[in-house]
Amino acid sequence: MSNRSYQQYCPIAAALDVLGDRWTLLLMRELTMGERRFTDLRAALPGIAPNLLSERLRELQEDGLVEQRVLPPPAARTVYAATRAGREVVPVLRSLARFGAERLGPPEEGVALSAPRAVYSMLAPFHTPEGAGERFHARLHVDGEVFDVVTDGAELSLRRREHEEPDVDVEVAARDLVGARQGTQLRLPSGPAGERFARLFQLD
Repeated sequence: MSNRSYQQYCPIAAALDVLGDRWTLLLMRELTMGERRFTDLRAALPGIAPNLLSERLRELQEDGLVEQRVLPPPAARTVYAATRAGREVVPVLRSLARFGAERLGPPEEGVALSAPRAVYSMLAPFHTPEGAGERFHARLHVDGEVFDVVTDGAELSLRRREHEEPDVDVEVAARDLVGARQGTQLRLPSGPAGERFARLFQLD
């Protein structure tokens, strides 16, 4: 934990004692999307100094939100990952994404848009459950990357499910997912499955 503290008996202050330092929530954004190497994190967070990145990772490990893992051969490399406790930050990140999406202007020409970031920040946070026991599986093809989005009531999973047949296949660009939050109509598959996908993620 950072040695800076609000010293207040308040759950919001206690959360910010852990997550309130600059770069920390963006680090958690990256690590809740999957395992990352140190170099991956530096590339995803341009502007952060290597020593500050190391310090933030160390603090998050001390707080039990992040852990180091060694991938088996042939990769045989060390990566950082969110722990189970770290994944409890996901609802916070999704709330921030909903808050921030309304405040983003259109992306400037030449701005690189990450497919995972578009799915995790422009789609998942807008999940609106329709009811318990109504499972739905959409397979997204976003700029050459594949994502399995599975809903079951209030539960939402983005875990890859290669051997499962989806209810609908959706092909979309990351830029279009951003545009959909700014009033641009998204072209989706016709039929009940496409309509349900639109309702589940507030795209209708």
